[in-house]
Amino acid sequence: MPHIKNALIRYRIIDKCIGNKYKPFPSKRDLREACEEALFGSIDGGHICDSTIEKDMFAMRLEHDAPIKYSKRDRGYYYEDPDFSINDIPLTEDELGAISFAAKTLMQFRNVDMFQQFGSAIGKIVDRVSVSDDTGEFIQFEKSMYGEGSEFLTPILESIKQELIITFDYTSFISGEMKPRKVLPLLLKEYSNRWYLISFDLKKNDYITYGLDRMEDVVVTAEHEARPADFNADNYFKYAVGITSGNTAPELVEFTATPVASKYIDSLPFHSSQKVVKMNESEFTFELKVNVSEELIRSMLAYGGDICVLRPKSLKDEIEKRATAILKA
Repeated sequence: MPHIKNALIRYRIIDKCIGNKYKPFPSKRDLREACEEALFGSIDGGHICDSTIEKDMFAMRLEHDAPIKYSKRDRGYYYEDPDFSINDIPLTEDELGAISFAAKTLMQFRNVDMFQQFGSAIGKIVDRVSVSDDTGEFIQFEKSMYGEGSEFLTPILESIKQELIITFDYTSFISGEMKPRKVLPLLLKEYSNRWYLISFDLKKNDYITYGLDRMEDVVVTAEHEARPADFNADNYFKYAVGITSGNTAPELVEFTATPVASKYIDSLPFHSSQKVVKMNESEFTFELKVNVSEELIRSMLAYGGDICVLRPKSLKDEIEKRATAILKA
């Protein structure tokens, strides 16, 4: 389904580009970049190649009778019939299924303030294509528990776009105390059914993460502050397990696991860098390069005695300390 869905989306993007009267005769590169930016947020050619666009246009001609022609003079593509649009063609069963699945997925966020504006639009799409709502009979999604703090998503998102300072009161899980905060918001991230804000604290000169559910009285100020030059949203969580990252150098973590536990760990890795470096009948040895975080420790503890940490020593000692505390409880 993902391959079919992506192809259908590319067809629509190509159709829009070729039919754009304000930017006529798009080149093959123009079409590739438009598709890649829409689907993957980049235009470097790492996800879609020129041959994919060629195959898409061939399929559009074959399956949808798209009158795509190439102009040597203008070095770009155009519709021989200027009034043609793939949007006028009835949707196929595959397209209906893709839209139905996407709509069902989005409906999980219907109670989140920032997404409520799309609720009626999704309903109209489903009604328009006459998709029966029987997905729940075959697929069950993990229940989203978004609640406290979700009302701050919209103002914080706007402040990120405009590079504006925000203030709020924040209650720490550790101390239980509420204190005023003043930060430059940089990134919103969802993790384990909670929303978090990654920000830069000008006073501490450091990156700080805050849970939106522990915020109160969020105010977007008129103070403008440029984003730190060294902040990159894609790289910030490169070595993260969970929501904790950015402030410490990654470490090489090595551990062994029993054969049965190894199957689970291999199928659902702690981190994308995880790999098996050794195996035998009694155990598997894994390595990963990550920031040692609370989330990693808790994930490992969930396997109990099926995991044995080899390094770093600090992580091994912490696991042993907590395991001992469990036995004493």
